[in-house]
Amino acid sequence: MRTSWRALEAHHARIGQTHLRELFAADAQRGERFALEAAGLYLDYSKNRIDAETISLLLALAGECGMRERIDAMFRGDVINTTEARPALHIALRTSMEARIFVEGIDVVAEVHTVLDRMAAFAEQVRSGHWLGHTGKRIRNIVNIGIGGSDLGPVMAYEALRHYSQRDLTLRFVSNVDPTDLVEATRDLDAAETLFIVCSKTFTTLETLTNAHAARAWSIGQLGDDKAVARHFVAVSTNAEGVAEFGIDPSNMFGFWDWVGGRYSMGSAIGLSTMIALGAEQFREMLAGFHVMDEHFRSAPFERNMPLLLGLLAIWNTNFLGATTLAVLPYEQYLKRFPAYLQQLMMESNGKHVTLSGEHVDYATCPVVWGEPGTNGQHSFYQLIHQGTPLVACDFIGFCQGLNPLGRQHDLLMANLFAQSEALAFSKTADEVRAEGVAEPLVPHRVFEGNRPSNTLLVDRLTPHTLGALIALYEHSVFTQGVIWNIDSFDQWGVQLGKLLAERTAPELESTTEPTLAHDSSTNALIRRYRRTK
Repeated sequence: MRTSWRALEAHHARIGQTHLRELFAADAQRGERFALEAAGLYLDYSKNRIDAETISLLLALAGECGMRERIDAMFRGDVINTTEARPALHIALRTSMEARIFVEGIDVVAEVHTVLDRMAAFAEQVRSGHWLGHTGKRIRNIVNIGIGGSDLGPVMAYEALRHYSQRDLTLRFVSNVDPTDLVEATRDLDAAETLFIVCSKTFTTLETLTNAHAARAWSIGQLGDDKAVARHFVAVSTNAEGVAEFGIDPSNMFGFWDWVGGRYSMGSAIGLSTMIALGAEQFREMLAGFHVMDEHFRSAPFERNMPLLLGLLAIWNTNFLGATTLAVLPYEQYLKRFPAYLQQLMMESNGKHVTLSGEHVDYATCPVVWGEPGTNGQHSFYQLIHQGTPLVACDFIGFCQGLNPLGRQHDLLMANLFAQSEALAFSKTADEVRAEGVAEPLVPHRVFEGNRPSNTLLVDRLTPHTLGALIALYEHSVFTQGVIWNIDSFDQWGVQLGKLLAERTAPELESTTEPTLAHDSSTNALIRRYRRTK
């Protein structure tokens, strides 16, 4: 065990139960002292159960874990995804054209900008109405078909930035292999006006290709000609042969690279649907927001480094205070898919049980991530956050300027955000409840323990630039946590097992003759019941 980790354990024994009321009473400037600003984001982390020594010890832990070296290695393009023998170079997707990052002797930045330029040209064709469908009609509907990072990033970004989108275009997203997803996405669409974007690096992903073939059949069923596929389907892939076999012109294939994982790929060609919705200029503004936060993470002193501090606070809350979940609570309806996006980013990255060297960990490596936009969540799960037995760490996200002014509603929204973080921190004691005239039998029910840790991210306005910075903030926070936990944050072997088992099981469900089953007794019984009743 690292020296700094043992020091943090000893520190926790001294401060772990200290109430936030005491910490604020002891420091009149605490709210300003434990706050910082970067890339257009303001982070108030003063409502965590920390003091200056906590931060000092966490920074020492980062140093002892080689954080500086690991950050530099990522930005250089070193092979830091060791189990897949790849770099993790999502930062190259949004760096400037003048930068140079080489992978196996190839300047990947030049390749990235070549693809971005091709995307921009295609997006403009669709947005302007110059890209026509098979019958000569203008494309008015875009359906993105992907799964995981090929879906969650594009749909989150589209919903987050819908305010800036071209409103005569309809965007839909299909990911679930459940046929309902595709049927409902296309039910009211005209195939002659619909373009499908099929996102699959290998063009073999089972769920994506199953949906793509169903979409192909739907299109041909309406348009009556196999040749229509070339005008109504494009691909984000690296498999030119598979794309061509499907009927897509390989010149309408947009590539990306092994050195970027799916959950980090929304700034690549995976974001083609986003670029079509927003336009190339707004998409590049989002990339610029990513880049500003990237540069802050790479160069800012650790004590003023926002992603690093956010990651270290997560370590403190998870490993020392015992918070097993993180609630992400955006007070902005446009960010309704942001918690789901962060679920994949955090839990697929750091939901690992072995270290880089393959040794089993004996500490928690990732909280369960969940959340809903405020104020909806206040009327569903906030009861548990305030008075439940689990300790839930919270990230509140708010914007000073609303995008849709309507009376006093934005002020009311933000008043709720500030009130909730205040209530979680400072509690309501039994004496305070009694002073309100509450009858004694009800006093225990009206008491709030408080001392619940939270961060508040405050942003001037939700724009493509600030969204990019916000996403990069969490990406680098996840990286920070992975370095401390000594795990590979960029592989996802746990995703593969279920896929392999499903490929084995599907023929057993589809067989016209009774298959010989060799699963466990539960799975065998479930398969037999399904076959009898399907």
